[in-house]
Amino acid sequence: MSVPAHVLIVGASAAGLCTAEALRRGGFKGQLTLIGDEVHAPYDRPPLSKQVLQGVWAPDRAALRPPQALSALEADFILGDAAVELDVSARAVRTSSGRLFEADAIVIATGVRARRLPDQASLAGVHVLRSLDDALALHAGLETASRVVVVGEGVLGSEIAATSRLLGLDVTLAGPLAAPMAAQIGPLASELLGQVHREHGVQLRLGSGVAGLLGVNGRVTGVRLTEGEELPADLVVVAIGGTPATGWLEGSGLQIDNGVVCDARCRAAEGIYAVGDVARWHHQTLGRLARFENRTNATEQAEAVAAGILGNETIYAPIPYFWTDQFDVKIQVFGVIGSDAAVEIVEGDLSTRRFVARYTTDGAVSAVLGWNMPKQVRQHRQNLAEAMGVRERL
Repeated sequence: MSVPAHVLIVGASAAGLCTAEALRRGGFKGQLTLIGDEVHAPYDRPPLSKQVLQGVWAPDRAALRPPQALSALEADFILGDAAVELDVSARAVRTSSGRLFEADAIVIATGVRARRLPDQASLAGVHVLRSLDDALALHAGLETASRVVVVGEGVLGSEIAATSRLLGLDVTLAGPLAAPMAAQIGPLASELLGQVHREHGVQLRLGSGVAGLLGVNGRVTGVRLTEGEELPADLVVVAIGGTPATGWLEGSGLQIDNGVVCDARCRAAEGIYAVGDVARWHHQTLGRLARFENRTNATEQAEAVAAGILGNETIYAPIPYFWTDQFDVKIQVFGVIGSDAAVEIVEGDLSTRRFVARYTTDGAVSAVLGWNMPKQVRQHRQNLAEAMGVRERL
């Protein structure tokens, strides 16, 4: 396989930028183009629900790289011009402004779009949080709000609830599962996290779905749960996950199924790759298609995609990893905590709220979780790497 003369990356956030950087580090000297639908230079998303939302960071502090670093890439950044069509056979992308870009290799890095409730578009005071503009709009709304309801008890919803409470607001977290982040960290840690939220004054209305939003004169006034309870609010945040941004790929011929379906090398078609939140690739170690929405995967997968473009294709089968910071808690998870996994505390203890938990499925280590023990949990992931047959640089 010859190295392409022109690589086009559709998506100018973390996954797209990291792919570009990995290509340059790998010796790529050809033309490099990044297309982004936002007008902002590439920025980091994890701080949006924490430091930026709280107002302790100015928006420009979330920038992934300073201007001089972006300039050093010698890449063409086409910002504020979303991709609307892909011709796979011609390896060509058309944007909303009508521009046509042809390349020898194309990387799809368009991420996800925030899911919304059916009736939220008609009501003022209802927010989502995906982009920098979303974070700034939500921050402005929180400055004048007093009662906030966060719909969605996953990672993002839990972080937004924690940040809103740190701002001194009356906060209620609602969602169908029994505890914050129950789907991501299992019963043991999620019940403890729920206790932390309650201790900081967050009201939990969990275990019930959301039937709809309440409003008067075009402005939100609350949330109605499926069991009938009404939660008053002058601001509502909807954090119910994201859907892969693949609408522009309709009719392209690529397989789209909860993301861009790729092989174990992140290839969607000859000369077409996908990376980051939008990529759903065959994870050989897990033995299934996988799609990870986290910052670490964006960086690691970008390295694999860049290597493939440069003719050094390798199987991409990482250990899943994510982290979250809420109040005074840092949670880190390596692996996947299944609903049937057995758990034991292998370091620290629950009473001090500093511990490492190890999860096993069918007798094999399947995940490790660190609660305020970042150094120790990284040491324990070696056992997980061995169980998964993954060779890591630890």
